[in-house]
Amino acid sequence: MDNESAILALAALAQSTRLDTFRLLVSHEPQGLPAGDVAAALDIPQNTMSTHLAVLTRAGLARSERQGRSIIYRADLACLSSLTLFLVKDCCGGSTNLCKPLLAELASCAPSTKVKS
Repeated sequence: MDNESAILALAALAQSTRLDTFRLLVSHEPQGLPAGDVAAALDIPQNTMSTHLAVLTRAGLARSERQGRSIIYRADLACLSSLTLFLVKDCCGGSTNLCKPLLAELASCAPSTKVKS
């Protein structure tokens, strides 16, 4: 991923509805969701949702596929992976201890389950 692609993806996610939409699509991988279901789940008018989905698609974060009368949207996990790697690529300056917590969190693909003491 290059700077321009990262900026496009981050700009697409820098809006509340699009961020919620992308997170919803990620949570429905690999089957995806019809556009109407995405709009209903987020209580957004369908024409407005179409615009948001188009922005995510242009940014490479989502992809669509026609199935009969429906358009199914899916998160593009390869793009998410590329963006994440682009953001953290040289974060530790060679000190792997600094990245261990981040890598452990990413490896688990689940929210942290820290116990409060």
